[in-house]
Amino acid sequence: MQEFMDKKLPGIIARIGDTKSEIKILSIGRGAGEIDLQIISKVQAQYPGVCINNEVVEPSAEQIAKYKELVAKTSNLENVKFAWRNETSSEYQRRMLEKKEVQKWDFIHMIQMLYYVKDIPATLKFFHSLLRTNAKILIIVVSGSSGWNKLWKKYGSRLPQDDLCLYVTSDDLTQMLDNLGLKYECYDLLSTLDISDCFTDGNETADLLWDFLTETCNFNATAPPDLKAELVKDLQEPEFSTKKEGKVLFNNNLSFIVIGA
Repeated sequence: MQEFMDKKLPGIIARIGDTKSEIKILSIGRGAGEIDLQIISKVQAQYPGVCINNEVVEPSAEQIAKYKELVAKTSNLENVKFAWRNETSSEYQRRMLEKKEVQKWDFIHMIQMLYYVKDIPATLKFFHSLLRTNAKILIIVVSGSSGWNKLWKKYGSRLPQDDLCLYVTSDDLTQMLDNLGLKYECYDLLSTLDISDCFTDGNETADLLWDFLTETCNFNATAPPDLKAELVKDLQEPEFSTKKEGKVLFNNNLSFIVIGA
């Protein structure tokens, strides 16, 4: 992630603020704000002294509170105005359409949140309509080349999927964008997740990892033995993970999709 922020992001935001006295950023579902502040720092470096209006749409009040705490203890934010909306992206969309005074934005980012959107094509189309001149949308999701894609395809139907969470990868999103006729660029970032603890019994970290990998609460305690055995075997296979220095590293590749105005 940091490699993308340092090497790719400056080029992506290079023209979003051209001839503008204020740069408007819309952050969708961004949790506690760590990545947001990195993005703001890059925009400040590109456009020193220019006012930045950063609006955050986040459904978790707890995450918003953490975000505000982070802002309070971060320096060099004097030219940044923050606004927080405690709502989902769908609620934001509905509210904007009801107001009939839709705001336009220079940079919209949707990082690891489209898994929780019911109608992704409609969401993409709506937020694309909010872009000002030279504006961009940045989307980050798991890559179609990742172990997640293979895991979901093979085991998705056997896992008690939460209605709030969809199995979606960059392959799905690029197909949707093609269907919508939107222009985009897609970059992959190689990434791994150490899941070695999954194969050690009686490990609290293992329980958390299993829940994370399967999107299932208390998976270790409730999973059918045959399903657990298959996953233990498969997750150590090359199509899902690599083994290095005694560790099992799950393929956690991410895709960064940039959509232009």
